[in-house]
Amino acid sequence: MHPLISILIPVYNAEKWLSETLQSAVEQTWPRKEIIVVDDGSTDGSLTVAHQFESSILRIVANEHEGKTFTVNRALRESQGDYVQYLDADDILAPDKLSIQVERLMSEPANTIATCSWSRFYNDDLRTAEFSQQADFRDYLSPIEWLIQEWGGRATMPPVAWLIPRKVVELAGPWNESLSLNDDTEYFTRIVLNSGKIAFCANARSFYRSGNVSLSGRRTRVALESFYTVCEMSTQHILRFEDSERVRQACANLWQHFIHWVYPEAPDLIRSAEAKVDSFGGASLKLSGSRGFEVAKGVVGWKAVRRLQGLRLKLGR
Repeated sequence: MHPLISILIPVYNAEKWLSETLQSAVEQTWPRKEIIVVDDGSTDGSLTVAHQFESSILRIVANEHEGKTFTVNRALRESQGDYVQYLDADDILAPDKLSIQVERLMSEPANTIATCSWSRFYNDDLRTAEFSQQADFRDYLSPIEWLIQEWGGRATMPPVAWLIPRKVVELAGPWNESLSLNDDTEYFTRIVLNSGKIAFCANARSFYRSGNVSLSGRRTRVALESFYTVCEMSTQHILRFEDSERVRQACANLWQHFIHWVYPEAPDLIRSAEAKVDSFGGASLKLSGSRGFEVAKGVVGWKAVRRLQGLRLKLGR
């Protein structure tokens, strides 16, 4: 019998995009799937949209507003699948994405997790997605190598790209409900460290929608503290797995990424993060950006450029 795949979709005020996301889940070519939609107390028409897709394979659960990580954990508890696909309410799966990944995983050891080709798309237009080769578009026989590479180059693999056996999900434990900003970094650090191999499926595709959330809306003090905690917990996780020079360099790079992202806000958190970077022996990560950013950085330094970017953000320009 075909294994069951659980597609878990947390929803909060996603009326504008939800129909397209649910359609992509329903149209998955894999024959055995369940779709669990958990609404996190939406105040728009998200629930109305979701009910239009309700069926024998798509179930809807309504929560009070508790936050995304609580909502994802609720979906996980409601699910029964042998494999888990996390799907944000504005992202898209190619129709054969899950079929390609699960067929690969069925031929691999039971603790193998799968990634796929993915691309950002903009202005709600899938035609803007460009599937260029990325450094992590390959297999990893040693998953910790993936973490070291990601933290060193700030490449990323969004939740929509993964397919995870339930065995690995159970070993990793639930999403941390005390976290908000960047909670997926902490969670997938645990997922990767509890896996035995990462299998990249080049022909499977997923689409990550960019531009929906205001950056200023995510830079509250609570959000920045969450990001700090994510870095702290993630480095603790990897050091318990391996405490070596290469891992400590990766930890320094993760903290340096925090500094780059937060600066010039929260100077107390930045000072603490700088001390972390020093304690791990210094970071190799450099802040990079557009051509204009690189030119300005070369003239006045990255901190001055980040201060200017922050000012423009506050002025709404």
